[in-house]
Amino acid sequence: MDDLVKFLVARIMDDNHAYAYVADTLGGEALLDSHLPMLDLTEQLAHDYKAMDPSDSRSAGLAYALRVLAQSYAEHPAYQQEWRP
Repeated sequence: MDDLVKFLVARIMDDNHAYAYVADTLGGEALLDSHLPMLDLTEQLAHDYKAMDPSDSRSAGLAYALRVLAQSYAEHPAYQQEWRP
């Protein structure tokens, strides 16, 4: 699961860099309808999972949620099919 979390955070960082480029190039208004807030929430979930004790009853549900969120990057060459929920 650690590899999945690292993969997901790396993809979020890539997306954030792409949005920063768009904002610098086209202006901040270009991001009004972006999914930046969703990226931030997904990154927070990944950090919460890393900090969570494995015995926490919520860890299984959070792991499943991260697997579902990672599917949006399934076309990325580093995505591993065993991460599918």
